[in-house]
Amino acid sequence: MKVLLTGANGYIGIRLLYELLKQDHEVICAVRSAARLSVPQEIKDQIKIIEIDFLNLKPHQELPQNIDVAYYLIHSMSSSTESFDTMEAESAMNFVQLINSTSCKQIIYLSGIVNEDKLSKHLLSRKRVEDLLYTATAAVTVLRAGIIVGSGSSSFEIVRDLCEKLPLMITPKWVNTKTHPIAIRNVMSYLTGVLGRKDCYNNSYDIGGKDVLTYKEMMTRYAKMRKIKLYIITVPIMTPKLSSYWLYFVTSTSYKLAQNLVNSMAIEVVAQPNDLREKLGIQLYSYEEALDMAFAKIEQNQVASSWKDSMVSGRFKLNLNKYKQVPSYGCLKDAQQLKTDDPDAALERIWSIGGKNGYYYATFLWKTRGYVDKLMGGVGLRRGRTNANTIYAGDSLDFWRVLVADKKEKRLLLFAEMRVPGEAWLEFEIDEDDIIHQTATFRPRGIWGRLYWYSMLPFHYFIFAGMIRRIAKG
Repeated sequence: MKVLLTGANGYIGIRLLYELLKQDHEVICAVRSAARLSVPQEIKDQIKIIEIDFLNLKPHQELPQNIDVAYYLIHSMSSSTESFDTMEAESAMNFVQLINSTSCKQIIYLSGIVNEDKLSKHLLSRKRVEDLLYTATAAVTVLRAGIIVGSGSSSFEIVRDLCEKLPLMITPKWVNTKTHPIAIRNVMSYLTGVLGRKDCYNNSYDIGGKDVLTYKEMMTRYAKMRKIKLYIITVPIMTPKLSSYWLYFVTSTSYKLAQNLVNSMAIEVVAQPNDLREKLGIQLYSYEEALDMAFAKIEQNQVASSWKDSMVSGRFKLNLNKYKQVPSYGCLKDAQQLKTDDPDAALERIWSIGGKNGYYYATFLWKTRGYVDKLMGGVGLRRGRTNANTIYAGDSLDFWRVLVADKKEKRLLLFAEMRVPGEAWLEFEIDEDDIIHQTATFRPRGIWGRLYWYSMLPFHYFIFAGMIRRIAKG
């Protein structure tokens, strides 16, 4: 089948792309930026990529005409704007407008479980998108999920951060809300299972795993599996705002995502029974099995995607392609170069920079900068990196965004998503003479930008000189 995959840069989208290719489907990925599709080149060679922003359609924008099925995986829950629901509705309407001009027979949408009378803004927005998709000429299949558990999922990472970092938790009463976690593998089975099935046309299905748990039970079961001592004390006085700040400072989530999660956590999210699992022959996994599979992928360094690599995890919601060309006019630079006797090993160290590997020199200063950034409302070092030594353009890397990761050309270009009075780049390149070029570029914004740069000069000299030495020599 010819399949259109929207939201292909997202946590679900990237994983679904791999599954569709395994099943020999012809896949067209619709993304805002082709350069940001975080998959290996051999995967890109197997697919067609079209650039389209469903919030800002270009005049005479079209989709390929001969589509069989379209996946709609576009969400704006973590947007910095307060009007994410309006954005989601507009995006859905534009999608319907374009898909109606194609031969698409089925639209598959991954939504949220919406069984309660009182819903959060996030879940109301998901329901509205469902209603808008049903106005399309193609048949619609809606899969409604709650908490998705898998390596790199926001839910898994939040529970992991809380349990690993806080042996004693003073928690708000929403930890006693019931939810219905489902393993990412089961989500993939449902998403691919309904593909092209006429008996699933114009139907909505709740999907959940084996267990209905409270958030507190999710954390205690995680702690038991990891052999961590965990004590949870529930109090009724923590406001949604305090809860959001608590999640933001303790976990790897952004503040906006924390806000939306807290608002949704007050709503019970339990799947209603249906016959879809039997129809598709899906074996459900328990919560503990989902955790086991997540850690197996992490330990094997095989995490296919992470929510932290999406643009909503950072500060900038703009097209980063225009930052690939590092400016020279009006910029301040720290340029270092050093010859290496082992360029292959040096390249591996460059490709492994950040995350748990750190920056090879003055790690405490990098951590301090991360804490300061987070206190200022930035991303800090909370995102780490998805895999220890594999990286693609579009990935997040601590408080950087990867713009170029060309191992063949031996060049890595990072753009800063930390809070700075200007724009910053960090570039590594190894030339034909085995000389490492390490360049920090800063384009200041006004006098405060220049003052910031010059105040940091002593640290830059110390940090950058040490870093390139360690990269070159090991």
